[in-house]
Amino acid sequence: MDLLALLNHLLNFVAPAAFLALVLAFAGRFLGGRRAGVPGWWVQCAFTFLAGVAVLLTGLVVSGRDGLMTTYAALVVVCGVVQWLAMRGWRR
Repeated sequence: MDLLALLNHLLNFVAPAAFLALVLAFAGRFLGGRRAGVPGWWVQCAFTFLAGVAVLLTGLVVSGRDGLMTTYAALVVVCGVVQWLAMRGWRR
């Protein structure tokens, strides 16, 4: 596998986490409103992306395969919880 193919595989591996992080950060900004103590959208996006990549890596290690629906379900749940924590959802 050459470098370009490896880069393509890595980008496709983290693409679901990146997409979900962007969607949740922007949805949280528009639906949740601006509140004191809430980090900027790019910080929320970074935290959610890192948590999503960790879930995808865990799913790959545990199952030995990429792309299982249980991994994607865990990705949605974990990213949603991270976004809720970043938006300080418990203070509503």
